[in-house]
Amino acid sequence: MGEKTILIESREDLHHMIKVLRLGVGDIIEVSDTQEWEYTAAIESLDTDGAEAKIIDKQSFANEPVIKVTLFQGVPKQGKMEGIIQKCVELGVNCIVPVFMERSVVTEKGNFHKKRQRWQRISSEAVKQCKRGIVPHVGEAMKTDDMIGTFHEFDLVLFPYENEAGTTIKDVLTHVDDTATRVAVIIGPEGGFSHGEAEAIVEAGGRSLSLGRTTLRTETAGMAVLAMVMYELEL
Repeated sequence: MGEKTILIESREDLHHMIKVLRLGVGDIIEVSDTQEWEYTAAIESLDTDGAEAKIIDKQSFANEPVIKVTLFQGVPKQGKMEGIIQKCVELGVNCIVPVFMERSVVTEKGNFHKKRQRWQRISSEAVKQCKRGIVPHVGEAMKTDDMIGTFHEFDLVLFPYENEAGTTIKDVLTHVDDTATRVAVIIGPEGGFSHGEAEAIVEAGGRSLSLGRTTLRTETAGMAVLAMVMYELEL
């Protein structure tokens, strides 16, 4: 990227521009450097080998949430993670970390890195659709104990738990300090959390809470919590 022009060489991005968006010379595009700046630019040349665009405007990210939410998602059955990533990226998640929990049906068989690569591509594609500035990172898979070891990195750890009968997510979010910008959300797999896991999460600082009278599926719960967090702390 020069001071006045942007060069695009990613095969994936070029395919998206040519085959999906059907862009051509003269069209206006929005480009992010995925770190700090986003640009408005006019395409000057475009083919399958590369694209060059003249910068019209440059500004810091306007579409990124101040609240940085990390979703620790209990690894679900095949196919569900794709939808979770896509929708949570649209809702503003900052990072998604797959977690192998005690009741996870899926197990690590040595090829999990391939799934992670695919999930990262899904995150990137979702960003293009919703015009965010950064591509949320899909982290390396970890186990419950490793996840608990990261709690010190967050200002707030939300732990939706099906056995919580007293505290609701509304109770927690309406009393969050304005300085809390780093939020962790922990969602269990299809089988939920074991009693031992739940105790360990709460002892380490997780805020046990209820999402309401109904029990949500694992592929629904993270999206619901993320939407509530953004409504209460971001908007």
